[in-house]
Amino acid sequence: MSGIVALKMRILPSGLDVDLKNISEKVLKIMENLGAKNTSFSEESIAFGLNALIITTAWPEERSTDEVENLLNKLQGVSSSEVIDYRRAFG
Repeated sequence: MSGIVALKMRILPSGLDVDLKNISEKVLKIMENLGAKNTSFSEESIAFGLNALIITTAWPEERSTDEVENLLNKLQGVSSSEVIDYRRAFG
């Protein structure tokens, strides 16, 4: 039986001049195409004015997170992406 997990990811931009709003719009399209629901974004201060984009979403349990990480890492302006939390959703 497949379910839903709460997935949280961090995307690090390639520099200070990267528009995180532009990246979040591209990320939303990718996430929706892969079956994610209720995707939200926030920013996390890293250092020296650099902010990371934090994604929280309801993710289909049967889908690999490697797939989304690989797609996000290919986006222009993205230095890296990583899963920072993965929890089974109940309810």
